[in-house]
Amino acid sequence: MTNKMKLNLPTVILGILAVMGFSAIGYQLVNGLGVTGMNNIVSWGTYIMLFMFFVGLSAGGLIVSSSATVFNIPSFKVVAKPATILSTVCVIVAAGFIMVDLGNPFRMLNLLLHSNFKSPLMWDVMVISLYLVINVLYLYLMTREKPNQKAMKIMSSVALPVAILVHSVTAWIFGLQIARGAWHTAIMAPLFVASALDSGLALLLIVLVLLMAFKVFVVEKKLITTLAGLLVTFVAVDAYLLLSEMITMIYPQGEGMHHAEVLLSGELAPYFWMQVILGLVVPLAILLFKKNREKMGLVVFSSALIVFGVLCKRIWLLFSAFVHPNIAEGQGVTLGYNQPNIWSTVGTYSPSVVELMISVGLISFGILLFIFLAKKILVQKSSQKGQFSKEEGKIYSIVKNG
Repeated sequence: MTNKMKLNLPTVILGILAVMGFSAIGYQLVNGLGVTGMNNIVSWGTYIMLFMFFVGLSAGGLIVSSSATVFNIPSFKVVAKPATILSTVCVIVAAGFIMVDLGNPFRMLNLLLHSNFKSPLMWDVMVISLYLVINVLYLYLMTREKPNQKAMKIMSSVALPVAILVHSVTAWIFGLQIARGAWHTAIMAPLFVASALDSGLALLLIVLVLLMAFKVFVVEKKLITTLAGLLVTFVAVDAYLLLSEMITMIYPQGEGMHHAEVLLSGELAPYFWMQVILGLVVPLAILLFKKNREKMGLVVFSSALIVFGVLCKRIWLLFSAFVHPNIAEGQGVTLGYNQPNIWSTVGTYSPSVVELMISVGLISFGILLFIFLAKKILVQKSSQKGQFSKEEGKIYSIVKNG
């Protein structure tokens, strides 16, 4: 079997999954959000959880890319293009999850016609729109025949703070809801940014190794080792912030202890401990040693664990605020007359088949979009005579010679 045939099979599978996902979106449009597992208690589900996850993945990629120009790190400039492509694709997928969570994309018109600028939700719409525009413009400047270095410098200087801001504003959507005790924390934004940095860089490392494996892009092993060392720092900061948050919740023995118990030994404990053990402790134990950072297999394995750990973090962070409704008295919250027991005092949620199909479909679409852009930009643009930077010329020479 040729390499081309090997590459086509995954593409066909991804295409089928994407079509099934978009078909499920059509089904949801016709039948409404009642086909999901969300209800009056758990009003946010898989869509919002994956939105948080992909915004973080996107922010991490653009921070690495823009830092290369802002701080003049020549070695990082080599991976600026794939990092920006990855960032652009992730934010498009994140926006897709917001659209499906609305139930009807035309409801976006309400945000434009009746904007409430006091709402963190409106802040997020504005900053993500700006963020997407910056990604596209930044990518355009990178792929020009003769990149304008002054424009690149300006764009990088804007992209870096916006990448941090986009995840901070996403965090404030949760942190500023004082009625939700599990979210009401002063360090919610730093927690989100730290997770974005380690998950975004981890995904970038996985993608770079895959691009190298398929001879689409080549990066020196030394750079992978350097980025893995930076990843250790990001993971350590994330672990420190999480520890600080848990101590603050547990020590006063007040309302925070109630939320901590849900994570430590309650319904969401499996996700919390998977994040701590698989997403923090194990990767740190592996990548802390330089000899391990020089082994591509261990770097990819550790990066995959980090991405999975942050996904688990998004799960427990979102649903911890929905475990118990915000009522002290009465029968509870009504779930609707179609339910066997219409009243409930405990939040329960599991994604429906429709939600899973839509989620897998949007992620598959994102992977296909990345493959298309990578081939269009990293292969075709780089292979055109006279269109390399010094670093790109070296890369193309290695790829061309096998």
